[in-house]
This record gives sequence, structure tokens and C-alpha cells, in this order.
Amino acid sequence: MLKIPKAVWFLGAASLLTDLAGDAIYPLLPIFLTEVIGASVLFVGTFEGVAESSASLSKYFAGYISDKVRRRSPFVLFGYGLSNLIRPLIGLITLPWQALVLRFIDRVGKGVRGAPRDAWLATYTTSKTRGWIFGFHRGMDNMGAILGPLLAALFLSLYPGAFRPLFILTIIPGLLSVVAILAATKTPKGVAETIAGPELVKTKVATRLPKHFLFYLSILGIFTLATSSDAFILLKLKNSGIPVSLIPLLWAALHVVKTTTSLLGGRLSDIFGRKFSIISGWILYSIVYLVFAFTSSPALLIPVFITYGLFYGLTEGPERAFVADLIEPHTHGTAFGLYHLVTGILAFPASFLFGWIWENYGAGNAFLIDSIIAAVAVLFLCFLKVPRLRDSSVIPAKAGI
Repeated sequence: MLKIPKAVWFLGAASLLTDLAGDAIYPLLPIFLTEVIGASVLFVGTFEGVAESSASLSKYFAGYISDKVRRRSPFVLFGYGLSNLIRPLIGLITLPWQALVLRFIDRVGKGVRGAPRDAWLATYTTSKTRGWIFGFHRGMDNMGAILGPLLAALFLSLYPGAFRPLFILTIIPGLLSVVAILAATKTPKGVAETIAGPELVKTKVATRLPKHFLFYLSILGIFTLATSSDAFILLKLKNSGIPVSLIPLLWAALHVVKTTTSLLGGRLSDIFGRKFSIISGWILYSIVYLVFAFTSSPALLIPVFITYGLFYGLTEGPERAFVADLIEPHTHGTAFGLYHLVTGILAFPASFLFGWIWENYGAGNAFLIDSIIAAVAVLFLCFLKVPRLRDSSVIPAKAGI
């Protein structure tokens, strides 16, 4: 068993608690918006798309600036704090546009913390442990996404229809996540930080990025166009006849699979290569959406939906580890910022177009188109040439604190 540094545990705990809070709300949000607030399916698509894309610029600039100032924790702390203080206010809204504003601020917080946090994690890795470390972090993140829906389901079983109080109570785990980030700043620095000599303090952020990295981002952009919001999958499950009370439980079951396979997916990428793990996950994604395109049978959709969690386990950690492989350590913040920028900014057209196709041509066609786009991305990724993996052996001295 590979050792997990103490700071990685604290960063994982922060993600766990934040996802616990967020995923107590998220699987119920499309139902809350459409049935309580009176929003349309197209609004749900616009809502989710704007939520992710709005944070894209903050993701890039936060990563870039964290490279320039050689600090990670202030961005991470601010990002987690902002999201966890704003998100519970969704329990007070009465109009769709209010949800959009709060979701926007929440996602800005996610954007500010994302790239600096991943760069911080990278300081505790080598080319042979990146998949393991990032997989562990994604597993902790997904564990929160298991506990959140389970607690939400328990709460709603005791207080049926009490969406608003549930949303407001999520401030408790949110505040605990901020405490975890503060604890992470008090731990020893990563290996890469301790071996960075004082002569590297003035290292400049690279302005030219390798072609293979840009090609990877382009392919990732194509695939992101297929990754419309999971809110549509939840609506599909509901429309197929599955009771609303079961939706949080199915969401939790999905994250059980995500959690249990995150370490596996990360470790597989360390052993067999990032492309092997990512391509496997993308193929699975295409198959899942193909099934959702052609059936509305709960007996088939439920097991396929739960299997869908394997896609995340195979890709979330390895995709981030691949970024660290392709870029020099002292520009990890910028690289992760671009990674989050691409995946975030394309989330809007992905979700908006999915919602538009659903409303005008039916859910089946929307899922089918996403399945085809994902398959195209797989073909492109097969042609990406992978350079020799890099170790995080050189990084400015203050990068992780």
C-alpha cells in the first residue's frame, strides 16, 4: 500500500465534506427547480451550463496567479469558503434567476480552488504515484457524494418535501471543510517543495505550452461537449417512472462505484498508462449514453446508471495526473487552470444544446448525439503521442503553502 501524505488526507477531507454538502442538494436540484420553482427543462440545461462555464476564467487565472505568487493555500481556502457559505442560500430562493446567481457564485468558488488545489496535490507525487494520489483524492471527493445523498434521503424520509431546510443545513459540513484546509496548511511540505533550491524562487511561469499538451486539451474539449450535466440523467430516471424518493439513493449508489474505483483507475493509469485508463472510461461513457438513448426501462436504466460511476473512477484521477505528466512542475497551476478552463467553458454549450435537443427532438436524440461525440473523442485520443513522464522534481519553494 502506497503512503498517503497527511496534507493529501486533509485536502481529501475538505473535498469529502464539500461534496457531502453539495451532493445533498445536487440530485434534488433539477426536481426542485422544475417542480417547486417552476423552471423549464431548457432552463435546467442553461442553469447547469452557465454554472460550470461561468467559473472557467476563474479556474485559469487562479492557477496562473498561484504559479506567479508561488502560493496555493490562499486560493484553495477562499474557494472552499465561498462555495460553502453561498450554496446553502439556495434554500431561500423563490425565483429561477436567484438560483442561477447563487450557483454562479458557488462555481466561481470551485473555479478559484480547483487548479491551485490540484497543483498542491501534485507536489506530493512522482510519475509513478500520480494516479494513486489523484485517484485517492477523487475517491474522497466521491465519498462525500455518497454520504450527502444518503443523509438527504434520510432527512426527506423524516420531513417529506422539506427541500429548503435541507439545503440550509448543508452549511455545517461546508464550514468543517474550511477547517480541513486550514489543517492542511500546517502539515509538512511536499517532497517537490523541499528539494527546490533557493535559486529557483525567481523561476518564471512558462508562456509556451508543449504541443502534445495542447492536443490533449483539444481532445478533452471534444469529449467535454458530450458531457452534459448529470441533471439530465436524473430527469431521465424520474421520467422513466422511478420515484423521486429513490433518486438520492441511486445518486449515492453511483458514487459508491465512483469511490471504490477511483483508486483502481488511478493505479491502473500508473501501471498501464493514462491513455489506457482514460480511453476505457470514455468508451464506457459512450455506451452508457447509447443505452439511455434507446430505452426508458427502469430495470435496465438503474444498473446502467450505477455502472456509469466506473467512468468517473477510470478518468477523473488519470485525467489530472496526465496534466502533471505533460507539463513542467513550476507551471502546474497554469496547466491545471487551462485544464479546468477547457472542461468548464465547454460545459455551457454541452448542457444548453442537450436541453435544447431534448425539448425539440426528444431525450433519445440528445443522449445519442452525446454518445457519438464521445466516440469521436476516443478516436482522437488514440492518436495522441505520449512523451516520457515527468516527475515533480522541481517547483518553486512556496508552491504548496
